Amino acid sequence: MAAFLSIIIVIALGAGAYYGAGSGLRYFLGAVLPYAAVAIFVLGFVYRVLDWAKSPVPFSIPTTGGQQKSFDWIPWNRLDNPATKAGTVGRMLLEVLLFRSLFRNNTFKVHPGPKVSYPSAKWLWLFALLFHYSFLTIFIRHFRFFLEPVPFLISGIETLDGLFQIGAPRLYQTDIVILAALLFLLGRRFFNSKVNYISLLGDYFPLFLIIGICSTGIWMRYFGKTDIAAVKELTMGLVTFAPIIPESVGAIFFIHLALVCTLLIYFPFSKLMHMGGVFMSPTRNMPNNTRFVRHENPWNPPAKYHTYEAYEDDFREAMFEAGIRVDKLPEAPAAETE
Repeated sequence: MAAFLSIIIVIALGAGAYYGAGSGLRYFLGAVLPYAAVAIFVLGFVYRVLDWAKSPVPFSIPTTGGQQKSFDWIPWNRLDNPATKAGTVGRMLLEVLLFRSLFRNNTFKVHPGPKVSYPSAKWLWLFALLFHYSFLTIFIRHFRFFLEPVPFLISGIETLDGLFQIGAPRLYQTDIVILAALLFLLGRRFFNSKVNYISLLGDYFPLFLIIGICSTGIWMRYFGKTDIAAVKELTMGLVTFAPIIPESVGAIFFIHLALVCTLLIYFPFSKLMHMGGVFMSPTRNMPNNTRFVRHENPWNPPAKYHTYEAYEDDFREAMFEAGIRVDKLPEAPAAETE
């Protein structure tokens, strides 16, 4: 049901953009919606990060995957169980750039007997890595529409992406890779019973939305020819805050743009915010140094201690009369001392 509803929403968004492009809403779709989407994305992203940043972390709770540092003669895992800031930075880099924790992902299988095994599951790591790096490459490639002249770095990435020139226009490898990765991630939610059981609308919708974005982009480039010069004129108008909507821009471009804007609006309020949240996660960004540094809970109010000396001052005479040993004898009354 969640998958079906996600498909319906994406189709409805595309249909709305298609009919809007033909019914006088081209300026809204080409100028107002992109500005609003970028503003919501930036403000929402900053708000979520700041909200996480101000949350107190009462305890040291890093996720560990190896031997903790203790005695010098015991080898310790500097990356999976870092005790220093340098080790923590190295661990974060491996997590962000190579998805190290996902690389060690295991699956659960029951065999006749019954016997249980936990074999390695590297396919999820591989396709997740392919998807993210393909998405990043495509994102960088699109900057050629917003910059003039196009920087050498962007041109170089575009050249490398289409290094194996196939047909005209040349085929970008990331276009094929990202679709394959998305279909794998979607198929995993359909055919893996355990994953399917816990999958909700928030899991299916971004997958179908990104598939829609990629599909419309591929269609514009390889099948339904689009006036690239007019598209660049529109995008350059957006970045210079002088938006113009050329008449030669087709409806398929507005569908593509509407889906991209939807992704920007949806991003800060969805699970996709793990892009920023991974840096704020105390399970990742804290060194495991509890054997060397005392971590105090900032939520605890200042403690008021009642020492034994103060306790004895309060009850010295009663303790003395009861025969309880005291460190200091009670003072005798003034009449007896005279």
